[in-house]
Amino acid sequence: MQPMAQAQPTMPENGYVRYEPSVEQIAPGEQQVVQAITRSIGRTNVCTFHKLGHAIRQQHAKGHGFLKGELTVYGDLPGHLRQGLFAAARTYPIIVRLSTALGDIRSDRIHIPRGMAIKVIGVGGAKALAEEDKSANQDFLLVNHKAYVSNAAAYLRLQHFLRWQPMFPDFALRGGGWVARGVKSLFDRFGKPSPLPVELRGLDETSNNLLGETFHSMAAIRFGANIAKIRAVPTAETLRKLAGRPIDPGDHGLRDFVVEFFRDNAAEYELCAQLCTDLRRMPVEDASIEWPEDVSAPQPIARISLPRQQADSPERRAYADDVLSFNPWHCLAAHQPLGSIMRLRKQAYRTSSDFRHEKNRKPMVEPRDISEFPD
Repeated sequence: MQPMAQAQPTMPENGYVRYEPSVEQIAPGEQQVVQAITRSIGRTNVCTFHKLGHAIRQQHAKGHGFLKGELTVYGDLPGHLRQGLFAAARTYPIIVRLSTALGDIRSDRIHIPRGMAIKVIGVGGAKALAEEDKSANQDFLLVNHKAYVSNAAAYLRLQHFLRWQPMFPDFALRGGGWVARGVKSLFDRFGKPSPLPVELRGLDETSNNLLGETFHSMAAIRFGANIAKIRAVPTAETLRKLAGRPIDPGDHGLRDFVVEFFRDNAAEYELCAQLCTDLRRMPVEDASIEWPEDVSAPQPIARISLPRQQADSPERRAYADDVLSFNPWHCLAAHQPLGSIMRLRKQAYRTSSDFRHEKNRKPMVEPRDISEFPD
């Protein structure tokens, strides 16, 4: 596939880069790279299926909490934020799944990124993919890290390691984390940014306290007329005081931690949009570059409210892990994922999801009402 012709996106008077198809620049050979990745993902799926006797997600396989709540779009948003899902004040039911990034069920003592997947139910409007037109849902997939690998070619190199990960015992993965933390400290000492795989594996023990974390989309999405990255920031005092506080989770302690918290506490996060103002400093195609907040500060757009509840049960776990699928391409056309990593996810997530649902004999279902989510 030939790269798209370079074009200068329109800059409106408010300084935000307007979305145009030309903001995506597809590298030559990208589709071949994506096909190689999906073949490798298929082999990984088969490996973990034989290991566990059950098909799991290729990423974020281990869930730590399965929650229902509400997303309330703010009613006083300025025009540049009244886009897509956020065009009008409204409250939507949501399902939230908290997870760990590995495509395997491992000890929580392995320090790697944690995730927050949000499914917003009852969202009307044209979808980014034609096969999603019958769905009235919008997914946001967030991770407690601002950046990712740069593009599909970089992810293929990472996938070469990930395909062998199911064969390593937990102590080997923990040892890899200790080595990565040592390497990261050397880079930090000399004021140099560490390579992203080292950064992700070199997380310290505070990364376990997932409820106090800020979660990021890492890559860009269309935001109606503009381009944005999305994040969820804890606002409830009960959450903010957890930030940076280390815990010893044990092998499966994160689930216990989340269950104990929501037994006695509600939680609130603020959903924010960081709009692109400069494609050179805030690129769409390179997901490894953090968008600087001094160039464009994140702006609040909605509130996530999670009431006290039973955050885990056999019924909730089975529904969230085996029936539901979370995918950034389950979305409105107004929030189409952008850039190489997001284009990769279109095919990779479908491959993994199809395998999981087929092997487990559980058809993928998009809920039409929050009542379908087990109590």
